[in-house]
Amino acid sequence: MFLCCWLGLVALIPTTLSTNPGVKVRLTEKGIEYGRQLGMAVIQQKLGSIKIPDFSGTEKVSPIGKVQYSLSNMHIVNVGLPKSSVDLVPGTGVTLSIGDAFISLNGNWRVKYLRIIKDSGSFDLNVNGLSIATTISIKSDETGRPAVSSDSCSATVGSAKVKFHGGASWLYNLFTTFIDKALRNAMQKQICPLVADAVSDLNPQLKTLNVLAKVDKYAEIEYSMVSSPTVLKSSIDLSLKGEFYNIGKHQEPPFSPAAFNLPPQNNNMLYIGMSAFTVNSAAFVYNNAGVLSLSITDDMIPKSSPIRLNTKTFGAFIPQIAKQFPGLMMKLLVKTEKPPTLTFEPNNATVQATATVTAFAIQPNSTLSPLFVLNLEASVSARMFVSEMKLAAAVTLNKMDLTLDKSYVGDFQVRSAFLYNNIQLAKGYPLPTIGKMKLMNTQLDVLKVRDTDNMFNKFV
Repeated sequence: MFLCCWLGLVALIPTTLSTNPGVKVRLTEKGIEYGRQLGMAVIQQKLGSIKIPDFSGTEKVSPIGKVQYSLSNMHIVNVGLPKSSVDLVPGTGVTLSIGDAFISLNGNWRVKYLRIIKDSGSFDLNVNGLSIATTISIKSDETGRPAVSSDSCSATVGSAKVKFHGGASWLYNLFTTFIDKALRNAMQKQICPLVADAVSDLNPQLKTLNVLAKVDKYAEIEYSMVSSPTVLKSSIDLSLKGEFYNIGKHQEPPFSPAAFNLPPQNNNMLYIGMSAFTVNSAAFVYNNAGVLSLSITDDMIPKSSPIRLNTKTFGAFIPQIAKQFPGLMMKLLVKTEKPPTLTFEPNNATVQATATVTAFAIQPNSTLSPLFVLNLEASVSARMFVSEMKLAAAVTLNKMDLTLDKSYVGDFQVRSAFLYNNIQLAKGYPLPTIGKMKLMNTQLDVLKVRDTDNMFNKFV
């Protein structure tokens, strides 16, 4: 499906509607050319389904006189589309042109003349010099998916030549001009409707765009189009919402996407640009779901670890804990104060997170005795990559600063901690896709693009 391959985010803030996308998709001339090749196979198949009804007529042929003829059982045996091109019409759509096409069919003939003479046989029809031109518009439907339609079409047949076989076919070939014209007209009327059908047949496939893709049990991401596709001189651009939501609850974050442009690159077929807004909307969603708050107990620590979550281990650093709460297990409650924020720098993505860590001693009756509260400032670097049709990341926790906010066991010194750890976020989240589309030879770049809102954008 040629237009399917051309597809290889509006955000709301309180009281204000924003039409800036969080994700942009660009199909370049290389992608359009690939789509043209696939499209020709579809149109060729459609033209192969041309049905010409049986018809008959009477012609006066010298020196025979009036000849009654009928043609039946006509069917296509070959279709050739040697020349075709796709041109973009900025602001309008796509023009598809086909030239020097040919169609061959065969069928049966029957004639009667001089009132008593009857004859029959088979015939071949070769249609040459077939040209087709159609303009295809690309818009957004009511679901936010792309939709295509054939706005105009013209088709001309250069020539149609019939050759009779069997019977006195040498004689009947003398008056094929009359039949040529009738068959050419009958075929020419069917071409544009079939091309329009081929274009319309793309829409069910385009409707498979994952406008609402489930990420996990907490979140989903919306990829509906915020406007109709933009047709430029050398590309087709799609603007998608690209916003995370809590499943079943579409609450807008207190920030909106800023305008951004895709870099002027055209070496690949398809480019997907994702702004920091998309990832920050994910942080907002997971924070609302409480996923970024975590209770940590000793059973969550690997058994091989020499450090245990108990007052004995912590007593080595804070003696007051071991003295006041000897021999007790502990629990840590990590709670984000606000959603983490992400910024993009060249070839690097950085996440800043602020949280509190509250430590408790677990009493024999399971009640919790507060020990201390720490303020945590963490910096995480993310190396992003594409895995199948998902955007994933390997993150490195490279810095964690801790300060004492409150102590229930007396004052003690807290040192800033510098931790280095690599965590693979292999699951990732789904990219916009249509049907069974797959990305091949993917390359990912993280860019820093400044605009009036100081938004940083990532380009895939």
